Amino acid sequence: MMLLVASVLVLLVQVVCKSSFQCSTSRPPPIVHKYYQSGDLLIAGIISYVFKFSDSVKFEVHPSPSSSDSIVYFSPSLTYHAAMELLSTKGRLIPNYKCDNQNNLVAVLEGPNSNLCFYVADILCPFKIPQLLYGSAPAMTNKNEAAFLYKMFPSWANQYTGILKLLLYFRWIWVGVIYVDEHEQQFVEEVLPIFSKCGICFDFIERFPAITFLTSLSEKVVGNNDLSTLVMESTAKAVVVHGEIQTIIVLRFLLRAAEFKEIPMRTKAKVWILTAQVDFTSIAVQRTWDLDFIHGALSFAVHSREVLAFGQFLRARDPASEKKDGFIGDFWKQAFSCSLPGTTGAMIDEDICTGEEKLESLPGSVFEMSMTDHSYSIYTAVYVVAHALHAMYSSMLNHRTLAYGGRKKLLNQQLWQFHGFLKRVSFNNSAGDLVSFDQNMEMVAGLDIINWVTFPNQTFLRAKVGRIDPKAPEDKVLTIHEDAIIWPHMFNQVQPLSLCNDRCHSGHNKRTKEGKPFCCYDCFPCPEGKISNLEDTNDCFQCPEDQYPNTNKDLCLQKPISFLSYEEPVGITLASSALSFPFMAALVLAVFIKNQDTPIVKANNRNLSYLLLVSLLLSFLCALLFIGRPEKLSCLLQQTTFGIIFSVAISCLLAKTIIVVLAFLATKPGSRMRNWVGKQLASSIVLCCSFLQTTICTMWLVTSPPFPDFDMHSMTEEMILKCNEGSVTMFYSVLGYLGFLATVSFTVAFLGRKLPDSFNEAKFITFSMLVFCSVWLTFVPTYLSTKGKYMVAVEVFSILASSAGLLACIFFPKCYIIVMRPKLNTKVQIMRRPNERI
Repeated sequence: MMLLVASVLVLLVQVVCKSSFQCSTSRPPPIVHKYYQSGDLLIAGIISYVFKFSDSVKFEVHPSPSSSDSIVYFSPSLTYHAAMELLSTKGRLIPNYKCDNQNNLVAVLEGPNSNLCFYVADILCPFKIPQLLYGSAPAMTNKNEAAFLYKMFPSWANQYTGILKLLLYFRWIWVGVIYVDEHEQQFVEEVLPIFSKCGICFDFIERFPAITFLTSLSEKVVGNNDLSTLVMESTAKAVVVHGEIQTIIVLRFLLRAAEFKEIPMRTKAKVWILTAQVDFTSIAVQRTWDLDFIHGALSFAVHSREVLAFGQFLRARDPASEKKDGFIGDFWKQAFSCSLPGTTGAMIDEDICTGEEKLESLPGSVFEMSMTDHSYSIYTAVYVVAHALHAMYSSMLNHRTLAYGGRKKLLNQQLWQFHGFLKRVSFNNSAGDLVSFDQNMEMVAGLDIINWVTFPNQTFLRAKVGRIDPKAPEDKVLTIHEDAIIWPHMFNQVQPLSLCNDRCHSGHNKRTKEGKPFCCYDCFPCPEGKISNLEDTNDCFQCPEDQYPNTNKDLCLQKPISFLSYEEPVGITLASSALSFPFMAALVLAVFIKNQDTPIVKANNRNLSYLLLVSLLLSFLCALLFIGRPEKLSCLLQQTTFGIIFSVAISCLLAKTIIVVLAFLATKPGSRMRNWVGKQLASSIVLCCSFLQTTICTMWLVTSPPFPDFDMHSMTEEMILKCNEGSVTMFYSVLGYLGFLATVSFTVAFLGRKLPDSFNEAKFITFSMLVFCSVWLTFVPTYLSTKGKYMVAVEVFSILASSAGLLACIFFPKCYIIVMRPKLNTKVQIMRRPNERI
């Protein structure tokens, strides 16, 4: 199994005065292992593919030197060593001394690890040599060194935006993060807090074990059992891996270690989200390992396209004919487990390559026949240098400043001018992509979202399922084809959920758990009257006034209009009563008119009796105004009609009571009360009392009349159509005045209840007023405690009950005598005292 890219790879671009293309390397000292970037088939091969037409540009590929006994990649000292070699005479490392004027350094391509530029820039910056980074670029604090860096990798900010939008798109708010080393500390300290502000929580933020290769890699990872356990036992299904190209090697070791632990399968399933600088790499010991770990993973990659004829170029590679290529022998040895004929340092028992080995026969985990995104960046970088050189040479020729044979001399003198041409580079490469730099000398390019699909034969597919376009509008920066994504096997092709706990379904709201991140919460049903129609809502909300929550509290339903209708049982009952009682009052009135000359009818002013019966009949009928759909006219008449008619009825009772008392006093010898007893007194009492009530009602109608109105709040599931009183003060003034009249009438009748008449009407009035007052005293609290149409029903019932009480208590005894006991309907019987016998 191969890891295919030299850890410190620098591309030396030289201008030479030769007629043929050369691609050579100085063979590095023997090393224990060699690893390359998958799919590149040696960077020198890509370069020769790009510049097979060139006769004036020479390239050299320099891996970082290593010790003869152990791998010491990623070492700053060795990186400095490699950078100083570039400035020395070819083949001889003499610091600050160069005696070869035919190999002039123009530009350096370096990568893929981001920390390389720190060390290389220290050496190359004083010479103003351009550095083209085909890997990610760290933040440079030294502005002088940063001025010579050209980033073939898109801006970090674009990638972080892409990760955030991807997490939010799939609603993965409970995630884990693994990062590489201190150079990624900016990601942890500056970027992750922004993620948190956007609603992302982190179950863990852990650092990968440092890879120095001074010790065995497997031992290094085994020593981090805690990390593998933490990652695999985490409930977070989405894990962001922020690393370098070799990070996959370490990740596989961590996952391998977790296989032997008793970790529940439900937690083992993860969706790995890989940053763009992470690529599939491996070492020999991992060659037989399963690739299922990366199946369904999502990664970001530099936007790339298929390069035509690159596959044909790879198939044509012949290591026997490319003996000057310092990489191909090592690659062939590790890929095919054989040594090329004549290879120095070959083991005695090693197989010798036949030369018939084919690259396309290798599994994808060892070698990819397509150009990867890192390779595409190198491919583009070489084109950038070539176009910049071409532009510079053309400029020189146009100004006629280049004499024959003076190219090297002029280039040495004007090397700093090369930066101006690099910055202005803008062209379409052979794949059709526009290549240019922005003001920060970063490549203007988007990112592809890659879905990794693995197969049992140790091959895999990089499927493009989305794109990050930083130049698009905010809502279109992320484009993703969700249906095309293949998820890890454990999720059964269902989009995984990465949450701290189950979602709060609609009808519930969430409350943060004390001591836990804000993504961890409990779910509680919405309070009465509120709903939530989305998952994971922080607060429930009120429905509009004309709607109410359903049983599940996840939907607002339209409130039906409710009023006391003739079609419902309560309305039918009250309406029937309101029509029956007037019939009874009319029947009593008929009996009284028919027997108007009898003593019992004539006693105590029969005109008042007629007026009282008519007012009671009308009071029964006015109850019908309260039943049915409230309209403007019915609202105006309801309370005022009821108030005036009842004031007339109670005034009649008051007049009857006063006349009874005065009549008794008038019978005493020498009493002057005879002058007060008469029809005029009764009429005056009725008119005065009812006039005052009429005045109150008139003022009510003029100032703030009642009107039809919707009551949205009294009933949760109904919209009450009712008559709004307009002025509550006037409404209770009308009721209060009726109460005052009833109290006065009751008091007077109570005082006259023991008058010595055989048929003392004051007793009946006292009892009737007791019923009347009881009904209306009960009405007030009952009315205030009921809601909706039942408030109207209570008022209608009170009108009918109080009117029926007056009718029954005052007139039914008289009707009984008139109809059933006519012998008692005589003047003698009426005038006798109660204790007298006939």
